[in-house]
Amino acid sequence: MKSLRLAAALLLVAQAAGCASSSEGVLVPVSDSPRAAARVEMLVATTRQRSPEPGVLFNGERAEALSLENIVVSIPPNREVGSVQWPRPGAADPSRDFAVVSLKPLNPADLSHWLVRLAPKSGRVLVFVHGYNTRFESSVFHFVQLVHDMGTDAAPVLFSWPSRGRLLDYNYDRESANYSRSDLAGLLRAVARSPNVKDIVVVAHSMGAWLTVESLRQIALEDGRVPAKISNLILASPDLDIDVFRRQVAEMGADRPHITIFVSRHDRALALASLIAGGVTRVGAVDLTRPENVAELESAPGVVVLDLSALRTSDALNHSKLATSRPSCAFSATG
Repeated sequence: MKSLRLAAALLLVAQAAGCASSSEGVLVPVSDSPRAAARVEMLVATTRQRSPEPGVLFNGERAEALSLENIVVSIPPNREVGSVQWPRPGAADPSRDFAVVSLKPLNPADLSHWLVRLAPKSGRVLVFVHGYNTRFESSVFHFVQLVHDMGTDAAPVLFSWPSRGRLLDYNYDRESANYSRSDLAGLLRAVARSPNVKDIVVVAHSMGAWLTVESLRQIALEDGRVPAKISNLILASPDLDIDVFRRQVAEMGADRPHITIFVSRHDRALALASLIAGGVTRVGAVDLTRPENVAELESAPGVVVLDLSALRTSDALNHSKLATSRPSCAFSATG
């Protein structure tokens, strides 16, 4: 349960990247500053197209192949926990802003060396998959923020798929998630193969949950099982068709990770997604006051559903409960 509590707590301080204010052109490397409070080094695997625009790095279009990038971000002192101090485009000040201090493209062969260098003694890796309406820089800075604020004992890996970061591009984002399934599956296999990795926790938000569950299902069907090192799968506000999800879990087989789902029947973003999808309930918006719904989702062993409907949030869409709730809620919910 330690991995489960870790992932739940991480989500508490994560902002919904697509809902937060951000600026393009902020990923220009600057000189590190001794006044910066800390640094986070992370691996980013992305199916986005590399951008020629200064400070953008990757845009919302689809690339032909997976790219790997080692990114180091400095975090300023005297900031509020849970916040991202956004720099001005091309003018980050490490004493007051989140600032990129190093960008280094990696080859696929470099992944094993990165894990040897960055994996902690625990051997734990945290893989995060963002949701719909998320630009690349938002996915990077918000993942950095949550990793730093929780002080997690895990090597941070971000999988960033080609979202255009625009509210009206829901269908494009959906197809981009489908486009990225095999690449996420390949990344998870590669991480699990590393002898330095002992435990993998995968956290996915919103539409990223669809991508993640599909990738794990693909691994199970092709390899016979999900790697045993993938111990926990945390789905926050998952934008998943409830009927499809039940089939996906069944097709993963018995050798699959423990699955925890955070839902809210007041999630307005998922209500809109349900309308677009023909009225089928999304897993993240299921009404757990109806016993049949609980039984349906928890019919498979190892699936736990936690209801956040009663929690108050500053998010107008009620789509980011885990980002705006108090940490004590997650710890009490997960035991």
